[in-house]
Amino acid sequence: MSELFGAHELDSLEGHITHWLLSMKERNETIVAVDRGDIGERRWYVRMRGEEKEFTTVWLTLGQRTLRYETYVMPAPEENAEQLYEHVLRRNESLVGAHFSIGIEDAIFLRGELPLRLVDEQEIDRVIGTLYATVERVFPVIIRIGFASRFAD
Repeated sequence: MSELFGAHELDSLEGHITHWLLSMKERNETIVAVDRGDIGERRWYVRMRGEEKEFTTVWLTLGQRTLRYETYVMPAPEENAEQLYEHVLRRNESLVGAHFSIGIEDAIFLRGELPLRLVDEQEIDRVIGTLYATVERVFPVIIRIGFASRFAD
């Protein structure tokens, strides 16, 4: 089980994460926004402009043991659901630190989490970069599987 962080440690890490994300935004023109969740929430939103998918937003949530991260990839498929789910499950095999999952309303998400002791600027950069690159790589394929008739010639 991961180590439980206290309020002081979480407050410090929260400040570092905010600083790191804002610094990343300054250095990376792909990042169009870094926002916070509701007051009292230890949550951030990193919105990036994509080429294959117009925008990808990564949500980071700081808990007492882990930093959870996720991005919405696409809505529930209208067709070929079995083929789509098999495709993303097979892609899970090659992912490090993230996995595809089915979320609310059967939408496809990419998720993961880190023990807090491993959270630093380089790891947050890796996480955001991994989620962004994975979405950019798979989105054109999976959207055409799940919505095939919309792409028929």
